[in-house]
Amino acid sequence: MTTSASTTAMAAARSAARDEARRAGRRRRLRAVIDPLIGIAVLLALWWFGGYLIAANPETASFAGFGPGPALGRLVDLIADGELWSTAAPSLHRILGGLACAIAVGVPVGVAIGSVPRVRSIAHVPFQFLRMISPLSWMPIAILAFATWDGAIVFLIFAASVWPIIFSTAHGISRIDPSWFKVARNLGARGRQLLQAIILPAVAQDVLTGIRLALGVAWIVLVPAEYLGVTSGLGYAINDARDTLEYDRLAAIVVIIGVIGFALDWICLTLIKRYSWAQED
Repeated sequence: MTTSASTTAMAAARSAARDEARRAGRRRRLRAVIDPLIGIAVLLALWWFGGYLIAANPETASFAGFGPGPALGRLVDLIADGELWSTAAPSLHRILGGLACAIAVGVPVGVAIGSVPRVRSIAHVPFQFLRMISPLSWMPIAILAFATWDGAIVFLIFAASVWPIIFSTAHGISRIDPSWFKVARNLGARGRQLLQAIILPAVAQDVLTGIRLALGVAWIVLVPAEYLGVTSGLGYAINDARDTLEYDRLAAIVVIIGVIGFALDWICLTLIKRYSWAQED
């Protein structure tokens, strides 16, 4: 009788624990939806209040297009007439080109720096010096070195984004347990096999983290780089809207820049989680 009661009590406790875990999971999922919505609502409220202050002041009323009403209305128009894609596509092309070059250079250099102490010692001072130079400072040199403005902008994006990739990759290499290489060599792995079986899987998360950081820097550099020379892209569209006093269009393009940047960052974050060795609780 005692054993039966004890078994029943344990089953009831396990059932209660499962129910509590399910309720906690539902609360987490609900918060995951509600919290971002609260953040967006606060941001929109601040935007609306700022737009109201601009419109209410006679000295700034001509800039009322920055308010959420005119800006979001113009955003709908940009989407409907296809201008959104024609404006964003050149910028995305330049970003992807610059990042591709940065990855092609940054990952091998990062592997070399992380795996060879002498290379790391030699490269430390010049790399730190070059890293601290603003990418836009290279604009005059880029204009001279490249025949087109597109090429110059891709170079500037490369100059901005290569450093996070190099240093994140080098950091990932330095964290690899040396015993992994010993085991792999004892099993007959050499050269390319070590790269594929040990190095790349071990540093995948660090490389993706570097790419995420590089993307944020490159996205910031892109807009001012497109102020000069080119006649397409998001930066050019902002400059053009300013010159034509279309402040609602300018604000709409700023929203587009934020949305696209957020989407690209979300893709990188998803890949980082996908290749993370540490599982979240």
